Amino acid sequence: MDLFKKCKDFDRVKLLKEKGLYPYFHAAQSGQNTEMIMEGHKTIMIGSNNYLGFTSDPRVIEAGVEALKKYGSGNSGSRFLNGTLDIHIELEKALANFLHKEACITMSTGFQTNLGIISAIAGRNDVILCDKENHASIYDAIKLSYAQMIRYEHGNMEDLEEKLKTVPEDKGILIVTDSVFSMTGEICNLPKLVELKKKYGARLMLDEAHGIGVLGKTGRGAGEHFDLEDEVDIIMGTFSKSFASLGGFCAASSEVINYIQHNSRPFIFSASITPASVACARKALELLEAEPERVQNLRDISAYMRQLLKDKGVKIIDTGFETPIIPIYTYEDNRTFAACNMLMERGVYVNPVISPATPVGQSLLRTSYTATHTKEQMEYAAEQIKEVLDLLPFEDKELEARVKAAE
Repeated sequence: MDLFKKCKDFDRVKLLKEKGLYPYFHAAQSGQNTEMIMEGHKTIMIGSNNYLGFTSDPRVIEAGVEALKKYGSGNSGSRFLNGTLDIHIELEKALANFLHKEACITMSTGFQTNLGIISAIAGRNDVILCDKENHASIYDAIKLSYAQMIRYEHGNMEDLEEKLKTVPEDKGILIVTDSVFSMTGEICNLPKLVELKKKYGARLMLDEAHGIGVLGKTGRGAGEHFDLEDEVDIIMGTFSKSFASLGGFCAASSEVINYIQHNSRPFIFSASITPASVACARKALELLEAEPERVQNLRDISAYMRQLLKDKGVKIIDTGFETPIIPIYTYEDNRTFAACNMLMERGVYVNPVISPATPVGQSLLRTSYTATHTKEQMEYAAEQIKEVLDLLPFEDKELEARVKAAE
């Protein structure tokens, strides 16, 4: 059979385009901000992870420009050999200090960071306990490590403990979870995770991609939020969200970082982060430390939008936490696609989330917010979301009846 048969048979994109429902790859003609030019018209952006608004900050942009002038456009090698710059080391020291850890290592993308951490520290004689709704990079990292993966029900600490009881005493144990789950905005139950970690002799790793800059008084993430920073063994984070750049990092003890530096294949065999990306992330971190009020501004605008949607009767996933991720139920895949496209036409960008990323019948619009959004922008976006959802019919009438009965 021809290897490419699957490519020829893949016709879903063609069918969606023919129906005018394809919602992906919208091209922007301006930089990431609360308002952007997308496909020729002004659009309110409520679908990015630019949580603190630093991607458009002139100070961050200038830092990147100066680094480009000084160091050039790239490093032409891995950190392990010729690709280490002094600014890489400076950024790592600053991050370790900010996160109250002994040491830090940076990698070229967030996805690569999870691959690099987990595949280095876990092996065939180890067991990794993984929340079922963890990011795809965590799943791929566990495969790369050859460790045994045991999935526990999402956020279910009783199920996690039952799974921990089955792990033989001679196995190394890692519990890994997102701190803020990217689709729902839920926060992990860190106090219980720490309790179970201690009880069963495990180590705990938090993916803080959506937690840094979001949780805690100063934006240090779930550890600060729950006052349990010292109990988290490994912190993973990204630069593509609150730090307005590209790349990722791992903060941990000096021993763990030293081991990863010398044993992580994704780290050793990848080119280092480009100078401009390093400088932008460093400046964003500096600004976060100088302007911690941005974290509260983010919570305030997210809470304002959440209340607007509730007041309009829009069905959202309400986790009880004021994270900047607010998922809005659209239920059906095609209804979700149509909503995204109609909102784009009205000047509001949102993200579609469909099965299998969600259970069938529970498709979503994933909306996310920025510390620099205005109330006027939120009011306009909320009104458009309400109007569009009211206009869209259900394809499955039985599903529609169940939804209306539940409401």
